[in-house]
Amino acid sequence: MSLPAEFALIARHFRPLAGEGALDLADDAAVIDLPAGRRLVIAADAMVEGVHYLPDDPPETIGRKLLRVNLSDLAAMGAAPLGYLMTTVLQRGTADDWLAGFARGLAEDQRDFGLAVLGGDTAATPGPTCLSLTILGTVAPDAVLRRVGARAGDDVWVSGTIGDGALGLRVLRGELPADSGGHLARRYRLPEPRLALGQAIAGIASAAMDVSDGLVQDLGHLCRAAGCGAEVEARAVPVSPAAGALLGADATLLPVVLTGGDDYELLFTAPPGSASALVTAAARAGVSITRIGRIVAGSPVVAVRGADGAALSLASGGWSHF
Repeated sequence: MSLPAEFALIARHFRPLAGEGALDLADDAAVIDLPAGRRLVIAADAMVEGVHYLPDDPPETIGRKLLRVNLSDLAAMGAAPLGYLMTTVLQRGTADDWLAGFARGLAEDQRDFGLAVLGGDTAATPGPTCLSLTILGTVAPDAVLRRVGARAGDDVWVSGTIGDGALGLRVLRGELPADSGGHLARRYRLPEPRLALGQAIAGIASAAMDVSDGLVQDLGHLCRAAGCGAEVEARAVPVSPAAGALLGADATLLPVVLTGGDDYELLFTAPPGSASALVTAAARAGVSITRIGRIVAGSPVVAVRGADGAALSLASGGWSHF
């Protein structure tokens, strides 16, 4: 007897991705063992076609981005990946070649990040395609990074560069010229989860989260959790050479860099005396970090100051899901 279409699809594309505990995707749930002395960390993110990725994005990058944005949530908690559950609600008529590419991308990142699929679900819809992934990780009990914890006087830091993802989306839409190396489009399609950095700064940083909805908006989340405000120096925000070239040609793109989202860098705070320890930890993780401002007493408002010290007027703090 042949397999029903759904189970044949799972066997063809997703069973090769299954890891230990997935029971070959033949049962209703996975069974996993936690490493001794570790706590379980769970997060979930969804991606909708036309909202979180472009319909003509390569399927290999869509699978990898789905996994990476969830890995970024683990990084923000100082956790290491364990495995993931995935639900694919596919538009009817999705080509088998698309699914094959999607699975190839996942397989590549599974190898790179050391995890595997544990289970999930597959369904069909008139459209658009909706993809959801639940990530599982582990962390030492005394090494959990939280959004809560920033204090007035703490420095504000970010990893990597800011604005590439938002600018890359505009490049792919044809709204901005492409950089010669394709860096911006690649950063939109393939964010870099800062797993090693998150684990390295645990015990040093006072609060942390990843930048998904825009630097200013996400820093506002840290401020509300702390009951404090923040001041950011716009010229201190690190940008890539490709982003810098666009800003040099059009300074009005600065709000896009500050509020556009899709960076998936780590945003964290730490006492001012910990700068040396943070730089050493970041070097060990192989990631650059930059101090961009400080936490201040007062209402949970983020002020971004220009070169003259005046607060910039930003129409929006970042991306809204509704």
